[in-house]
Amino acid sequence: EVQLVESGGGLVQPGGSLRLSCAAFGFTFSSSAMGWFRQAPGKEREFVGGISWSGAFTYYADSVKGRFGISRDNAKNMVYLQMDSLKPEDTAVYYCHAYVVVGRLEYSYWGQGTQVTVSS
Repeated sequence: EVQLVESGGGLVQPGGSLRLSCAAFGFTFSSSAMGWFRQAPGKEREFVGGISWSGAFTYYADSVKGRFGISRDNAKNMVYLQMDSLKPEDTAVYYCHAYVVVGRLEYSYWGQGTQVTVSS
């Protein structure tokens, strides 16, 4: 069974930092691209950033570029989102995402989400 389990969310003051973690189970993590999305109240889920299977390539939404960083540890089946210089508009539920290809079939998996609140 595929599972993505996020952790590390919480309440932080503007300008602060948080590190989200996502533990992956049930698929070949080391050959799968991973990503982070977020959804604020009343808004659609939006892309935050992604990382290639090897970790060699990362890409980010313009709104977080220069402030957020994605990394992965294929030995531990973990992906991370380091968030610095947080702003109130970063407040959202953050979701881990896995893009899994098995032969010609493509699968998309989501975690349950972790709440990040940026407020003074």
